[in-house]
Amino acid sequence: MADIKTKAQGLDANVKARNITAMVEPTNNIYETLAIITKRAKQLAIDLKHELHSKLEEFAVNTDTIEEITENKEQIEISKFYERLPNPTLIATEEFIKGEIHHHYNDKRRRQ
Repeated sequence: MADIKTKAQGLDANVKARNITAMVEPTNNIYETLAIITKRAKQLAIDLKHELHSKLEEFAVNTDTIEEITENKEQIEISKFYERLPNPTLIATEEFIKGEIHHHYNDKRRRQ
């Protein structure tokens, strides 16, 4: 996995129109293109979730009462950073357009 955070920071977090014809070119099928982007987006979402949880575990404190909850500015900044990242689907779409996603068929014959 290339550093997702570095790759995603340069992306616009807003959705924008795409040229569908150009996106479909590598697979010749819109459904295959969407399936590839969807699988990659799921991988990215899982990786980002695990990374965020591992960073936030450092701040985990076992307390018995609700009154003992404290605010940690570093924890808040980490959470805000991950919230500002583009949606994993946008990251995956950009990777697909740039040709950074490798895809292949499990069976020997290529579907037409």
